[in-house]
Amino acid sequence: MIKHHRIEVSEMTQKTKQKAAFYAAFPHTIPIFTGFLFLGLAYGIYMHASGFSFVYPLLMSLTIYGGSLEFIAVSLLLHTFAPLQTFIIALMLQARHLFYGIAMLEKFRGTGWKKFYLIFGMCDESFSINYSAEVPEGIDRGWFMFFVTLLNQIYWVSGAALGGLLGPWIHFDLEGLDFVMTAMFVVIFLDHWLKEINHWGSLLGLGAAFVCLMIFGPDSFMIPTMLVVFLFVTGLRKTKQGQHIEQQEDLPS
Repeated sequence: MIKHHRIEVSEMTQKTKQKAAFYAAFPHTIPIFTGFLFLGLAYGIYMHASGFSFVYPLLMSLTIYGGSLEFIAVSLLLHTFAPLQTFIIALMLQARHLFYGIAMLEKFRGTGWKKFYLIFGMCDESFSINYSAEVPEGIDRGWFMFFVTLLNQIYWVSGAALGGLLGPWIHFDLEGLDFVMTAMFVVIFLDHWLKEINHWGSLLGLGAAFVCLMIFGPDSFMIPTMLVVFLFVTGLRKTKQGQHIEQQEDLPS
């Protein structure tokens, strides 16, 4: 009887923890909801216009979950099957996720089974939130990141499926719609800027992006920028760890 009661209390505690994490995560995803809904809708309509049923954008958004890659996959599906070419294109488009994964190694530690979904569901927007958001005190970080990732994918899948379903009845010019994502990232950046005590991290990102943009051009600057930021942050972290070890050694035993 006592054991059964303890199990019930444990389950209630777990549900309370999950509920609190959901309510903490949801406000962070509201800007993503707007961007993903419109872009997902455009993607679903584009798939319908290319001759595919709504099942295709639904399944592709569930399994691929990579916006730019999904758009390009439409043209790949319409041409001769070329697995090697498809793999190279996918690798080039999604190579930035290598740096996302490295940056999130410490944050994903201790998240248990949720880590597998956090890795699969990591997109630009989820990474931006999970990496920079200050999780409220008393909120489980693992569940917070899980719900951020899950909600963002729900927004994208819903938009894509809705676009595929409404494609036959919706006809409008989609030109310029991708600016929604640019505006969304500006909002995330400004929110992060306002929360920073000092702005060296944001300034480093802006500076690295500007220099790499001038050198590599608008089509190829993203990965070099991430590499520069990653190397700088890694070097800074090692320097701080070395200073901390030296301070510990200088303390009297």
